[in-house]
Order: sequence, then C-alpha cells, then structure tokens
Amino acid sequence: EVQLVESGGGSVQAGGSLRLSCVVSASGANLNNYVIGWFRPAPGKDREGISCISRRDGSTFYADSVKGRFTISSDNGNNMVYLQMDSLKPEDTAVYYCAAEESAQSFLWAWYEYDYWGQGTQVTVSS
Repeated sequence: EVQLVESGGGSVQAGGSLRLSCVVSASGANLNNYVIGWFRPAPGKDREGISCISRRDGSTFYADSVKGRFTISSDNGNNMVYLQMDSLKPEDTAVYYCAAEESAQSFLWAWYEYDYWGQGTQVTVSS
C-alpha cells in the first residue's frame, strides 16, 4: 500500500510561484521502482498529466502547457516529490494531485495508469 499526501497549494497572483510537495510512503514497497506524476483536472478530460518523474533513473517529462515553467524533482532519501511552479497563469488554477505507480517504464502519462493517489491540493492563480 502506497500513501501520498500533497501540500503547498495556495492563492497567488499571475506571474507568481508555488512549490507543491508530495510525501510518498509505503509499507513493503520499493519506492525506487515507482513513477510519480502530477495531474490536474482539465476540460473534457478526467485528469490531465502535468509532469512525471522516474524515481529509478530521474527521467522527467512535462506537458507542453507547463514546459519551461514547472519543474519536477525527487528527494528519494526523504521520499518527497516536488513540483516547482513558476510564472503561474490563471489557467493553472486547479486541484493538483500526485500519483504513484510501480513501473519498469520511466514514463507514465495517463491517469488510469496510476493506482495510488493523494487527496489533492488547491492552486488558485488570480489575474
């Protein structure tokens, strides 16, 4: 069983920054075999992939909508995954979820590929 808890959401003005954190914990699982992703709801979709990182090899991937503005990182020693969000836009307003899945791949993009989810943290960007 894997548990994830997000934090760091809040309200900022456009152009501002936030750093989201995700604590990943597990009993009986080797978290180094996991991919951690960040998602948010999107119009016409269940959840949109924003970014993901492989804890095994550190590979990172970003949606085009956030590339160059968001940075994902992993502190494997402390079982933390971060999403640094800079140059925020009003359209980034959403509940952000982190998710985890054990995988031999370095890249999992679809929400249905993940079994474990956090409760979400709200990000609000005002213009």
